Amino acid sequence: MTPSRDISRLLEIMAALRTPVTGCPWDLEQNFATIAPYTIEEAYEVADAITRGDFDDLREELGDLLLQVVYHARMAEEQNAFAFGDVVEAITRKMIRRHPHVFVDKDGNIAPAGVKSAWERIKAEEKAERAARRAPEETTHKSLLATVKAGQPALTRAMELQRKASTVGFDWNDPRAVLHKIREEADEIEAALDDGKPEELAAETGDLLFALVNLARHVGADPETALRSTNAKFERRFAYIEQALAAKGHSLEGASLEEMDALWDEAKGAEQPTAPATAKANGHR
Repeated sequence: MTPSRDISRLLEIMAALRTPVTGCPWDLEQNFATIAPYTIEEAYEVADAITRGDFDDLREELGDLLLQVVYHARMAEEQNAFAFGDVVEAITRKMIRRHPHVFVDKDGNIAPAGVKSAWERIKAEEKAERAARRAPEETTHKSLLATVKAGQPALTRAMELQRKASTVGFDWNDPRAVLHKIREEADEIEAALDDGKPEELAAETGDLLFALVNLARHVGADPETALRSTNAKFERRFAYIEQALAAKGHSLEGASLEEMDALWDEAKGAEQPTAPATAKANGHR
């Protein structure tokens, strides 16, 4: 098996990886649910490469993202649901249909506003067609939450679900009530730890995260932005630990938890804002 610029080689590689007995044991164990997190992760990696303006990385990350499409298509083909070619045909049909001013109406120009209007109209038609193909029981009830997009990051979608529900009064009236809910969810996790059931622990952890997003919403913080900020803070303080240990000729592996905790506190203390001199003079701490 050799590398190639032809998409068929990638399809052959994935088929080989998923072939029983001779394939890769890890790849053979995977399913749509277990691969989905990697698909999301790769999309974020693409966005990160774009943000950094790193085209070498972007090339690699786009390949990783393409692999995810091929992976899902292969699993679907194994279940006789659809194949990679069907995915390509579906998106080409959609793009042709959504751009009649390019692929059909060759004799005239269309203003940007007209393009957007046509795009929205065609999307609405496609949505109606998909709804018509679903079983009757799937279309009888139109949930208030149906307009919240399913493909968003979980934190963002949790925020949008809560916002949508709040429009009809299904909401907390006080951030302190949300704090009480957070403590309640933490207690339930503690109880689940005693039971030692992984599925229950995962469910209770999800409930706690959902409650934390609710708190962020009530105090006016975007949870995704808040978590990104905390991630950066964690990286910064951990780097301080690494540098401080290296300055002493020590390694991370050889350091005790107590030593690393002490250095973490040093890093944290160094980041604390200094109180204004006038505040100190007035006795404020």
